[in-house]
Amino acid sequence: MSSVSLPFYQKHHRHYDRGYRNTLLSSTMQEYRQEEKRSTASHSHKVRSKFSDELSEASSGSPQMKRAKQNYYSEGHEHISGVTGTKDERIRQSKMNLFDGESHFFQRDAAEEHSVQKSAMHKSRKVAIRESAEHISLNKQIYDTQEFHRRLREDSLLRMPEFIIKPRSHTVWEKQNVKLHCTVSGWPEPRVTWYKNNVSINVHTDPGKYIINSKYGVHSLEINKCDFDDTAQYRASAMNAKGELSAFASIVVKRFKGEHGDFSFHPGRFAPPSYDFFPGDAHMKFDVHIVDKFEVSFGKEGDTVSLGCTVIVHPNLKRFQPEIQWWRDGVQLQASEWVQMHWSGETATLTFTHLNKEDEGLYTMRVLTKSGYEQHSAYVFVRDTDAEVAGAPAAPLDVYCLDANKDYVIVTWKQPAVDGGSSILGYFVDRCEVGTSHWIQCNDTPVKFARFPVTGLVEGRSYIFRVRAVNHVGISRPSRVSEPVAALDPSDRARLKGMPLAPWTGQIIVTEEEPTEGVVPGQPIELTVTEATKNYVVLSWKPPGQRGHEGIMYYVEKCVAGTEEWQRVNPEIPVKSPRFALFDLAEGKSYRFRVRSANSAGIGEPSEATEFTEVTDKLDVPKPPTHVVPSRNTDTSMVVTWEESKDAKELVGYYIEASISGSGKWEPCNNKPVKGKRFICHGLQTGQLYKFQVRAVNAAGLSQFSPESEALEVKAALGGGVTHAAPDPPYGITVLESVHDSMVLGWKQPKFQGGSDITGYFVDYLEVIDGIPGKWKEAHIKAISDRAYRIHDLKENMVYQFQVRAANLAGVGLPSLPSDKFKCEEWTIAVPGPPHDVMYTEVRKNSLVLLWKAPVYMGRSEVTGYYADIREADEDDEMWRSVNEKETSKRYIKIEGLKEGVTYVFRVRAVNMAGVGKPSDLTEPITAETPPGTKEIAVNVDDDGVISLNFECADMLEGSKFIWSKNYEEIIDSSRVTMETKGGKTKVIFNDPGKDDLGIYSCVVTGTDGVSSSYAIDEAELLRLLELSHEHKFPVVPLKTELAVELLEKGQVRFWLEAERLSPNGQCKFVFNDKEIKNDEKYKIQVDKKTGLVEMIMEKLEDMDEGTYTVQLQDGKASNQSSLVLIGDVFKSLQKEAEFQRGEWLRKQGPHFVEYLGWEVNNDCSVLLKCKVANIKKETSIIWYKDDREIMFDEKHDFKDGVCTLLVQQFSKKDAGVYEIVLKDDRGRDSSLLRLLEKAFGDVISEVCRAAAQTATDLKVQSTEHGIRIYSFVSYYLDDLKIIWYHKDTKLASTDRVKSGVTGEQLWLQINEPTEKDTGKYTLELFDGKTGHKRSVDLSGTVFDEAFAEFQRLKQAAIAERNRARVIGGLPDVVTIQEGKSLNLTCNVWGEPVPEVSWLKNDRELLGDAHLILKFDSGKFASFTITDVRTTDSGRYSILVKNKYGTETGDLTLMISKCCGELCVAMYVADAAGNVQETLTKDTAKTTTGRKIVVDTDGNMRKPHVEEFIAIEETPDPILIPELPEETVSSSTTNKETVGEIDISMKTEQLSQSCRIQEASDSTMFQNPND
Repeated sequence: MSSVSLPFYQKHHRHYDRGYRNTLLSSTMQEYRQEEKRSTASHSHKVRSKFSDELSEASSGSPQMKRAKQNYYSEGHEHISGVTGTKDERIRQSKMNLFDGESHFFQRDAAEEHSVQKSAMHKSRKVAIRESAEHISLNKQIYDTQEFHRRLREDSLLRMPEFIIKPRSHTVWEKQNVKLHCTVSGWPEPRVTWYKNNVSINVHTDPGKYIINSKYGVHSLEINKCDFDDTAQYRASAMNAKGELSAFASIVVKRFKGEHGDFSFHPGRFAPPSYDFFPGDAHMKFDVHIVDKFEVSFGKEGDTVSLGCTVIVHPNLKRFQPEIQWWRDGVQLQASEWVQMHWSGETATLTFTHLNKEDEGLYTMRVLTKSGYEQHSAYVFVRDTDAEVAGAPAAPLDVYCLDANKDYVIVTWKQPAVDGGSSILGYFVDRCEVGTSHWIQCNDTPVKFARFPVTGLVEGRSYIFRVRAVNHVGISRPSRVSEPVAALDPSDRARLKGMPLAPWTGQIIVTEEEPTEGVVPGQPIELTVTEATKNYVVLSWKPPGQRGHEGIMYYVEKCVAGTEEWQRVNPEIPVKSPRFALFDLAEGKSYRFRVRSANSAGIGEPSEATEFTEVTDKLDVPKPPTHVVPSRNTDTSMVVTWEESKDAKELVGYYIEASISGSGKWEPCNNKPVKGKRFICHGLQTGQLYKFQVRAVNAAGLSQFSPESEALEVKAALGGGVTHAAPDPPYGITVLESVHDSMVLGWKQPKFQGGSDITGYFVDYLEVIDGIPGKWKEAHIKAISDRAYRIHDLKENMVYQFQVRAANLAGVGLPSLPSDKFKCEEWTIAVPGPPHDVMYTEVRKNSLVLLWKAPVYMGRSEVTGYYADIREADEDDEMWRSVNEKETSKRYIKIEGLKEGVTYVFRVRAVNMAGVGKPSDLTEPITAETPPGTKEIAVNVDDDGVISLNFECADMLEGSKFIWSKNYEEIIDSSRVTMETKGGKTKVIFNDPGKDDLGIYSCVVTGTDGVSSSYAIDEAELLRLLELSHEHKFPVVPLKTELAVELLEKGQVRFWLEAERLSPNGQCKFVFNDKEIKNDEKYKIQVDKKTGLVEMIMEKLEDMDEGTYTVQLQDGKASNQSSLVLIGDVFKSLQKEAEFQRGEWLRKQGPHFVEYLGWEVNNDCSVLLKCKVANIKKETSIIWYKDDREIMFDEKHDFKDGVCTLLVQQFSKKDAGVYEIVLKDDRGRDSSLLRLLEKAFGDVISEVCRAAAQTATDLKVQSTEHGIRIYSFVSYYLDDLKIIWYHKDTKLASTDRVKSGVTGEQLWLQINEPTEKDTGKYTLELFDGKTGHKRSVDLSGTVFDEAFAEFQRLKQAAIAERNRARVIGGLPDVVTIQEGKSLNLTCNVWGEPVPEVSWLKNDRELLGDAHLILKFDSGKFASFTITDVRTTDSGRYSILVKNKYGTETGDLTLMISKCCGELCVAMYVADAAGNVQETLTKDTAKTTTGRKIVVDTDGNMRKPHVEEFIAIEETPDPILIPELPEETVSSSTTNKETVGEIDISMKTEQLSQSCRIQEASDSTMFQNPND
């Protein structure tokens, strides 16, 4: 559909049709438009401007605008360059187009307006205005009426969508916006949908990316911030009730030079347009013919080579010139300093100014036109130039920069194919700053890995690199230099944003972000090790989420395995990009890494550390390829195929070498690694026999060469005197499946294949309308290999005919006869369709094998089986009979019982759940007879026991092949079998025969008259073959055991081997390091041929005996050997063990330990140290040591049962140490050490704790005056035994009310003042360091009630005991006083309430009078005084104290003596133990105290006179009353008559002090516990 807009008179015409617009009419319309333009141009500028502006505004969204005629060349040029006119120019042009397109309206309306204005000039202003208004109103009514009727007419005429203005293709820069516009008309109003590469655009999937608008019939698609992925074909699809119509436009997004290395753009350079973007007639077709084609070329490095072709394009239109593209190995080439392209309009050339190995490859010249493309390809080989030094390697190739940063660049390259005859030692990397010619070598020693980090670069400068190879002879020529690369952080490159205008000015706009202070960046995330070698490690990570608006930098830290010390790698210069390469790491060590972010606000937290990374090369040299197979191609080339290297990583490609058989000289076939597993080697000599070998390449190096291929003569694949022709037409075309829009055809292969295999088929079809055939159409372009094909896009219920052509290497044959007429309709039958491709093989006189393929149409359920039918060829259809009574699930069947010489035909039917389907086409008639010279597959087991199936054919033709199948399916997986073919013989070798190999193996020879055979292997046959294989392998002397080594008791070394049997003629040899060992003093060799035991004994293993020991057996034809390698750590370990065994044997000649010193813990928690000894006699002594100090024993050890023991009671930390026991006598000495330190001591303590914990008794409950006590006893307690109490499974903490402790061996828990909350289960856990031992008691119910009642009772008893009346001190047992003196006795009394006090004499109560004064002061001090002692006052006195809690008495005896000497005062003081201290003081004055008198030591006093006696006795409960000062009782004595020197002034002070102490003690001890 043309994109030229329609004039107005065609748009409004009711019956307008584009079909009548011929060339003559178009010319007439053009003249009419020019006339209209000239007439309208005569009006005034004012009127024209007014109406043109109004119509421009009113028609901006109308689909009826006229579009200026397009210039295809200029538009295409604009599309490529991206340069358009200014906005004002485009608006002005649009207005002019609108004005010209609506010229008819301009003429009519302008004339009317001009007439109105002329008449208004002669009238008054008021009249003119009124008439003008009426005129305008009338015109408006007329216009509205006309529009109403026009719309009614349009409503009655539906119109399909039509593009008035189609979207236009654009070329834009990255990050610019682009907008596609189109104008659509139609009724009803069409709905427009936008597509990108035929995928509907959804604005919601990428918000903000696409903006779609539709207003007034104008539709637009705006793409914001275009990137390279937006380069695509865009389609606007308009649809309404009448149909759908699409318009296409393309967008090309270009990048700036330097942003991506794979895209090169040069402003101002003209690139031919892509013909997908050309508007115009879609049916225009160009015929392209490529003549004078370039052939396979050979060149040498440094040469200048040109490739060229002559291109003829018909028709030759200037505005539709073809585009010429050059490709190498599938990558489009761009002009550069190395490659120049030229297109003269007829000849296309590609020139290499300086040929390099990088230029080697398959070159394709592609001629693009708007109707498609044609291409031609040929290979270019580049040989190495001569080395500067003979024998030096060839130059490396493909040098490029893998990673670039401001301080390093990783350079990588490919290894050369030629090493100069000596292995390459490594490579030197050179660098050169761009703009200079000074090359600097980057590494001092050659690197073997084809990847090297170059450091020491200057930030911001650009560099180029080259690589040289080194071997023992010399250094290669340098490689081609790499592309320039700048030493910049990747982040710095990303921050350089260039937005060049059109045309390119070279302007670069650099933007920097405004820094924001105060935000410390967060942790970097996703830190990973992207690459690790022995030379460097590369890290990458993502920036933190929290970083503010300020740019951030990074610090990298490392940590060596086994330490926790982190070291900062770049402490002085932080990096800006989230990538970093670490150098100077220790090879073989493992490291962890982490990263910190930093800005002006500070340094953030470190990221999560990586896993440990070992600094080593993790990439291994690949394994060599296998199964190299050459095949013929042309007179000078051969096709080489191989199996790829297994488990190869980062494979670069393969190098292929060729050698003339017998020459021994290998030449490289390619100097640039090729990928894949197939290569065509050119430049070979016709008629020569060539062998080939292949090796793989990766960055780690080159693999070993593969095994050499078989030699094959170089000659054309189609030749050798055999006449080849195109195949005959196929036949038997049938329909296998039919649906509403497609059909599946099947056919039979040609009877004559032209002397070579069929390479494919071509299917044509035609429509049959009312019985009249149409034109033949191609169903597909590329040849198909199968004999079944589905033809799509057919019309339902249409009748079709088909024809098929076959093709081989000689060409495409004649088409088959037209098939029957088939109707394209949906098959709905329930049963399956017919099987197809039914064929027979292995034809014999009484059997054959029938093969077929499953039906394409399955019916309503899956096919469950098949029936094969047979009849004689001359019988009627009623004579069909089934071969198999039960359906078979296999797609093959062996038909037996045929009659020799009879001709048969066969067919097959498929079965599903619905029934039996339609039968297949009949096979060709076949006569049951065995062809002459027929050979069958033979099974063979060779001398090595290898099982193989062998087949040979004497009737093979040139190009015939053996095809092996299992269960009649071609063997593709070669892991189970190996296929070998030599000449007319082939065989299948079973790699590891087993149950997986069961089945029917068949072989077919292509290019022959059905030569084939099969062999069935079932379980019985497989078992027979395995037994036969075993018998063939038997000549090997079977071994029961391989060569082994063992140590004898005295440290001797015994090598031994046992064979199943040896004949008397059997021979045996011992070989050590390729030298035979003879029987001598060092080696004792014995061979027992009856048992097959072979042994050799060595007295001592010395250093010279390190090596490989081999036993060689020869018994007739059978032989075998077994080796044992004793080197390195294995030998040293064996030698050490032998020396140890020898030392042990010597040790056991005297007293020795059978079991060394150990320990065990007894049930009583004691530790027993014990050992077991042997070879003891009476003179043998035993000595125990601890920490080198002898442990003395009173008794001598009796060595009972050969056991020595040392018992350690109550084992604790003081028993830690080193224990040693020594045995010695005249025969020798032996010792044993036991180190009970650290962990060993801890184990003993743990075991003691365990034993102690196990002795714990069950928990018991005891009531006390303070509460309830729960306790258990252990036999032994030590601090290492951890005690834990639980209440209701909750661990108890010590408080003032609940306390726990240990008293002796008692473990107790004291609960003071228990309540109901304290009921429940109590558990005591004793933890020995490893295990907890628990004892439990349930303190609830009756147990708690009884315990609580007992507690209350004891509490009350304690209260009564504390508060009962008692005498707590002051009365001596005996008092002796002189007659006439005064006696005063005072004692302390306690009781709550205050007790009643009474005095007794001789058990009779005393009453106070003047002679006897009784006092009771403050409820605490009771005293009685005898003013004048008489002899009648002597006797036993008692004090009786009583209250409601009890009664207590205190007794003393008063003895009266006569007066003697000077008057004195006698004072008796009794201590707490009842000892009385007696003092005498001279009575010079009653008010005088503190005088000291001296008395005789025998107790005689001169003139004694006692004025006053104060007796103090303190015998309180030691728990209630604190101890008196030591000096108070220092001079106490049991002899009451003994008198010493004493200070009388102490009596009053002691009395008051005693009372104060007692009062304080009473107030403390007897206070209410609830207070």
